[in-house]
Amino acid sequence: MTDQVKIFDTTLRDGEQAPGCSMNLREKIEVARALERMRVDVIEAGFAISSPGDFESVRAISQAVRDCTVASLARASVKDIDAAWEAVKVAADPRIHVFIATSPIHMEYKLRMKPEEVLEQTEAMVAYARRYCSNIQFSAEDATRSDLDFLAKVCAAAIRAGATTLNIPDTVGYTTPAEMRARIEYLRAHVPGADDVVFSVHCHNDLGLAVANALGGVLGGARQIECTVNGLGERAGNTALEEVVMAMRTRPDLYPVTTRLDATQIYRSSKTVYSVIGQKAPLNKPIVGANAFAHESGIHQHGVLANKATYEILTPEAVGVHTNNIVLGKHSGKHAVEERLKYLGYNLSPEELLACFEEFKVLCDKKKSVTDTDLEALAEQRAVAEETAVEGGYQLDWFSVHTSNFTTATCTVSLLRDGQRFEDVCLGDGPIDAAFNAIDKIVQPAPHSFDIYNIHSISEGKDTLGDVTIKLMSEGRTYTGKGLSTDIMEASITAYIKAINKLCAATEQRKGESA
Repeated sequence: MTDQVKIFDTTLRDGEQAPGCSMNLREKIEVARALERMRVDVIEAGFAISSPGDFESVRAISQAVRDCTVASLARASVKDIDAAWEAVKVAADPRIHVFIATSPIHMEYKLRMKPEEVLEQTEAMVAYARRYCSNIQFSAEDATRSDLDFLAKVCAAAIRAGATTLNIPDTVGYTTPAEMRARIEYLRAHVPGADDVVFSVHCHNDLGLAVANALGGVLGGARQIECTVNGLGERAGNTALEEVVMAMRTRPDLYPVTTRLDATQIYRSSKTVYSVIGQKAPLNKPIVGANAFAHESGIHQHGVLANKATYEILTPEAVGVHTNNIVLGKHSGKHAVEERLKYLGYNLSPEELLACFEEFKVLCDKKKSVTDTDLEALAEQRAVAEETAVEGGYQLDWFSVHTSNFTTATCTVSLLRDGQRFEDVCLGDGPIDAAFNAIDKIVQPAPHSFDIYNIHSISEGKDTLGDVTIKLMSEGRTYTGKGLSTDIMEASITAYIKAINKLCAATEQRKGESA
């Protein structure tokens, strides 16, 4: 048995299915590129049959990614498998991921199939998928609530039909680490051909045990872990990639295995995903939270100053968190900015560097010093903005606002689109409301509600950059926009315009599909 564990990332499938975490095509490609930089082994790009949009995103990611296997999920049906193959066949290493439920409750109430029928369907559909490619993964949905002997029969059928990876999902987050280890050990010992396939685990976090259960699976012999960046996923989420990888690296005495993952990209990838879905890491989030390497207790501070190992079991640098906060200013040149960005993990093209440097110089005129967190924010904002921009969308030209505590706020907004200027003025319950009303009057978007409006300070001081995240809800889908400026009004307006552009593009797409 190999000592290398494959990292199967399902952020773009299971993670994106979580309420409030939907992504458009450009955002999915940005996340896929972050995953490729991090060197995950497999990217599950989506569920191709679920919608035309999902099919297109799986195909686009398959074309964009070259250093990872790209997989599409498919139910054990001909139409699903056909769609999955059409979407991933352009990938450098395509994988079809076939699943069917095997627990008594799922077979009876969801599938309405007898165990014998599930066995037959498993073998037939895995064999059908194998006609397209040799890289076939089979998942027994709700495996941890399945009869163990029956689960072994299903796994044996999948191997006979040509599956090369067998995934044992804890679909509802029901099991415990000891049970998961025992289940993997039993299957490896009792399933004919088990030595010729890779066993995988997919754990949900309903009881807070997803990472622990995945590690239990590794101890049992699983050599693939399905996980998501930041633990995103349905309900309470999935195994968090950053946590399970760093647990194995921190305790090689318990987990004598390796991965090919570049852990120094973890923090950047985490920020990319949070930025795309319009969220921030909880302060106490392991590995990537703001307090993950912070020490306030006097006893802890004394110990860390004497020897970091007293209270830190891994270094911030190991996951790409840079604590050497060099301050740049208006006299810093492009080379200094470029070198600092490289140190922070950003290798920009000449065009990207020039644009980022111009934004850096503008920022220097607004605040006295620019820190690493400011630079990271500029680089991330530019990367995400370029990948998620809506062609033909509106852009802010200028705005003017008047407000006080004894008059109604008024805002005039000027927008540009396709070389045309659009201006309007509106009243509002405060300057932000007035600005958004003026934008709505110009754009006339589909009805929507505000799911999130967050203002986050990038660094310390009254001249700090304000990072605004806006998430709109319309017809069950979310549309996220982000703005970055020392002027919180400008950041808010920019974020709202970006979210509105996405909403309008989706509305036009739906009209085109129904025509």
